[in-house]
Amino acid sequence: MSERAGTPAQESDLIDVTALVAAYYALKPDVSIPAQRVAFGTSGHRGSSLNTAFNENHIAATTQAIVEYRAEQGITGPLFIGADTHALSAPAYTTALEVLVANNVRVLVDEFDDYVPTPALSHAILAYNRAGHGDEADGIVVTPSHNPPMDGGFKYNPPHGGPADGDATSWIAARANELIAHGMRDVKMSEPSAVEAYDFRGAYVDDLENIIDMQAIKASGIRIGADPLGGASVGYWGAIRDRYELNLTVVNPKVDATWRFMTLDWDGKIRMDPSSPSAMASVLAHQHDYDILTGNDADADRHGIVTPDAGLMNPNHFLAVAIDYLYSHRDQWPAKAEIGKTLVSSSMIDRVAAALDRPLWEVPVGFKWFVPGLLDGSVAFGGEESAGASFVRFDGTVWTTDKDGILLALLAAEILAVTGKTPSQRYAELAEQFGAPAYARVDAAATPAQKAALGKLSGSDVAATMLAGEEIIAKLSHSPGNGAAIGGLKVVTENAWFAARPSGTEDVYKIYAESFKGAEHLAEVQREAKAIVDAAIA
Repeated sequence: MSERAGTPAQESDLIDVTALVAAYYALKPDVSIPAQRVAFGTSGHRGSSLNTAFNENHIAATTQAIVEYRAEQGITGPLFIGADTHALSAPAYTTALEVLVANNVRVLVDEFDDYVPTPALSHAILAYNRAGHGDEADGIVVTPSHNPPMDGGFKYNPPHGGPADGDATSWIAARANELIAHGMRDVKMSEPSAVEAYDFRGAYVDDLENIIDMQAIKASGIRIGADPLGGASVGYWGAIRDRYELNLTVVNPKVDATWRFMTLDWDGKIRMDPSSPSAMASVLAHQHDYDILTGNDADADRHGIVTPDAGLMNPNHFLAVAIDYLYSHRDQWPAKAEIGKTLVSSSMIDRVAAALDRPLWEVPVGFKWFVPGLLDGSVAFGGEESAGASFVRFDGTVWTTDKDGILLALLAAEILAVTGKTPSQRYAELAEQFGAPAYARVDAAATPAQKAALGKLSGSDVAATMLAGEEIIAKLSHSPGNGAAIGGLKVVTENAWFAARPSGTEDVYKIYAESFKGAEHLAEVQREAKAIVDAAIA
């Protein structure tokens, strides 16, 4: 934790936007260097132009690879494209258009030249494909999500509307790196003309009444504060207020590629993470000015919920409350619709699911795993501990297959409007009923070889039979929901669990842990978890 965490950014913390954009065009990657290759993580290719990790050749080659991928898959419909407010998003967006147009792809861009949140793009893809045009649409979101201002990001969403799966991203990344290695000679580029307009904002905002009880929020008159944190939702919150006549204030409508108005995150960096108390410190200053106060990250796929009585809610706590409320207040949802959670999300969700008599669908880390269930309605809610979630409409049909931070922020307002209780007050009731778990994530040092070993572990590699004084009842290397590999390990007891996963960017592995027996027991779980993992990967 940096000693400056939660304090206002200073001039020395700010990026040089001119230098950042200049480097985007000037620096050319060498794909023989791993750090300069196109590499898709859980949400696209990310990096900084200053490190030659996100540059014009990367984006041109990746877009060309997407063109070839969609042709191979028989995707002949339009491609929706949008971008967030990061400094590198605008040049990357232009590069992508130059390639798409040169390849004769039908491209739909925002009608008002506005920023496009990730959920609005997912919504657009699904709306087009649901209408039955005889072809299928897909999309590109230019965003590194909540990453610091120096980063850029580029994500492909196929016709299912959600994040591309590993097969697709591996193919696209490999082809992009091949194109770069061959001197970009097979990449087509031209002036970005001949694009079509689409009203992302209007289509999304007008449809909200089919998934959120906007009339209840309006009738309640509750005071809502929405802070876009300088991100792509900045134009959406005002439109939502006006369309549904809500008592809503856009707390900070500023957009600045340096994010000079932010407070520093836990490590002293500017990061637009609405689930971080440090990053949200300036928002929390308004905690008592509103009945519900919310924040979104740069592409609005994450949410932060602030209440007058408790401040910023832990994301796990809000997920539990959201699930409890939705499955009790959505009468048209299928009786067998499952509750989706990632395996590092709180076991409070398991206990809420059991009380609701609803099946739980536990999957590995990454929102992409929820896509099939949300698409066919077999999973009515999918959420992950990093403050990302989406759910289905009142009638049980798909809304988005990507995370929707705007939607979850509005749900917090609906919960208060309908129940008269803030989400944090409702969580206190759940904790009284089921117990109050202590949850934390810590990092442990690991060599590349040890990280590789961790990613390949199976439950049988764990010799331990006890964890922090309790019998181990499960040792998981594959998720119970869909059988997919965890890429690590999860160990479970009656009242506690831990999961260990290798970091994709640092020489550490992450230990997620939770205990329903208090903070001291959690610390014991963490200590023993490290010993168990270290022994298994030695």
